[in-house]
Amino acid sequence: MKTFKKTLLALALSPSLITLSVSAEDTVKTEEVTVTGVKERLYQSGMLKDVIQKTEVISGESIEKAQAENVTEAIAKTPGVRVSNECSMCGVKRVMLNGLRGEHTTVLVDGIPTHSMVSGFYGLDATGSAGIERIEIARGAGASLIAPEAIGGVINLITKEAKRDELVVDIAGGETGYRKASAVGTLVTNNDSTRITFVAQADNRNQVDGDNNHVSESPSMDNKSASLRLSQELGEQNNLTLRASHSDSDIFGGPTDTSIGAVKNDFFTDPTFASEQLFEDDDVRNRFTGRGWETTEWIRTKRNEFSGSWLHEANERFNFTLTTSLAQHEQNSFYEGFIYDADDDVQYNDIRANYALTSAHHLTFGADSRRETLRSHTNADSVNYVSDSFDYNSAGIYAQDTWTATDALQVAIAVRADTLMADFVDPQKPGKEIDQTLVSPRLDMRLTHSDELSSRLSLGQGYRVPLSFFESDHGLLDSGSGFNINIDRVERSKSANYSLNLENEKWSATASLAYTRVENLAYLSADENDVPTLDQLKDSVDVTAFDLAATYKITDEISISAIAEQFHYGKTIKPAFSIAPIEQRLTLSTDVEIGKWDTYLSAVWIGSRNLLPYGTPQNPTFDAAGNHPKSTEAPSFWTIDLQTTYSLSDQYKLYLGAKNMLDYTQVKDEQTPLFFEDGGFDVAHIYGPLRGREIYLGIKCTF
Repeated sequence: MKTFKKTLLALALSPSLITLSVSAEDTVKTEEVTVTGVKERLYQSGMLKDVIQKTEVISGESIEKAQAENVTEAIAKTPGVRVSNECSMCGVKRVMLNGLRGEHTTVLVDGIPTHSMVSGFYGLDATGSAGIERIEIARGAGASLIAPEAIGGVINLITKEAKRDELVVDIAGGETGYRKASAVGTLVTNNDSTRITFVAQADNRNQVDGDNNHVSESPSMDNKSASLRLSQELGEQNNLTLRASHSDSDIFGGPTDTSIGAVKNDFFTDPTFASEQLFEDDDVRNRFTGRGWETTEWIRTKRNEFSGSWLHEANERFNFTLTTSLAQHEQNSFYEGFIYDADDDVQYNDIRANYALTSAHHLTFGADSRRETLRSHTNADSVNYVSDSFDYNSAGIYAQDTWTATDALQVAIAVRADTLMADFVDPQKPGKEIDQTLVSPRLDMRLTHSDELSSRLSLGQGYRVPLSFFESDHGLLDSGSGFNINIDRVERSKSANYSLNLENEKWSATASLAYTRVENLAYLSADENDVPTLDQLKDSVDVTAFDLAATYKITDEISISAIAEQFHYGKTIKPAFSIAPIEQRLTLSTDVEIGKWDTYLSAVWIGSRNLLPYGTPQNPTFDAAGNHPKSTEAPSFWTIDLQTTYSLSDQYKLYLGAKNMLDYTQVKDEQTPLFFEDGGFDVAHIYGPLRGREIYLGIKCTF
């Protein structure tokens, strides 16, 4: 039987696998294997872990109960996190921490930077949730020693570690064309010194057109991803970890009665054509009457990632790690006749050492480098067209002293020094826009007041180099005029984060207060010729975020949770948001596990907002003549999600659930995200959900 299971797992880890059919009679429950290699031993001894800073952790179990297909859905209800849908056509998502914008969030995979600002638009939706053991979120400038550009904070995706021979298959389907299939295989061999994790996932959804004007409010999405992770112990003092992944995403929004193939054929037949009216009576609430390509947004994204790290334990007091990673991000896109293709490559290298100077002082020091190149191509024929292609190089050194002052007080003092070079390489942009050296300090403190009460304080300074025009307008560009880039300064930030935590047998509660101030913030404007321009604010901007999260354990089987959040945006940052952000949010949830049943219910309330102070349209109208203005007040609303799981056995689980049970969308109130401006339509009048109720049914099998 053991040989059979090894063979089954080997097949699951093979690229040639097509289908697997395993009878329940052919499998048996195996014991859990506890793996203790050099990396685990160093984690347990504290030689590789910094636990001083406040960090929210989303477990793999929580991701499953939320039926989150991708990373953006998995983190959407976490305190201080906002996932913003900023385009009804292309479905672009922005992950915002502490009230900052999406480009201020850094994404790591197993502690290694792999994502860039460009991939943060569509790449995260293609990053499947299968095989993620947990997600760690640390908020604030300089939240990670190796990611000083994380002005808002860091999201760290932790891959499932192989601890036993296992294959988990999860298949689900539901309304609006929802389909999901995933397989996670783990294999432990060579006397537990070799651990392999293989993950594959495919999911898709259809377009949604809630107001029946034949233009979608939410695009169709087709995602596929696969990854392979190998952890190899090389003796008692060395560990080699390799990871490779591939993802493929296809997004199609706009006309609901055609395909991207037909759209492109129609466009290239007569690319200069323009309909006199795109909608009946020039009203976006009425049927779309233009040609398909005039509202089409199609984005095809392919990503390849590779990372490797070697950990060496010299002795009980000293270890070091060598890390390298390479990410290749390819985007092909079509925006209402404007073609934008881009290749974004990021290479990262790091050498880090940990040294226990004394029992009270633990030193971490190292050096890293990052090189990013973006090369974009369009169908613009203007001789004045300016490309957003760039080269970006950074190199830094860093050091940190983690000091255990007393049993109750721990302090981490860190500093980084970085040299930065950003060069927009278009011939019309001679010279280097940024060539600078910066020093960024950080302080983290944890004070234990009692067995139940503790507090944390973090003070940090960070930076970000505004690199891509694409980040500010996600491709909705003027194909005749191109871009204009007016960047010559680094964004600089200062942040303070304080949290108070209560933990006992019944209660787990944390109150957090965060303040961030940013100078030289990049934003989208226009020059005297109305050419879209990536510019920088002269005045500093600030955001304050407060949240209170509490969980009460009624019994061992029943728990309830509540998260209350308030964001205050300074008046200078509000116009820099393309979509009005959340100001107030309340999240209520309960988890009930009784016998073979497990039910999870969550309800989210979003407070009302005045849209006018933000970068949303100032006078949005339904019609081109401006006779029918749209509301500039976003109402409050609730969304409710529910999932119930029944365990047929230790191997098989059935689950039934629904997302957005109340079926609330903003188009139910005739508030389509489309609006007219300057004689044409746009898609940025978004304040609420654009996808309605989605009921699904699934089965999870563990072999």
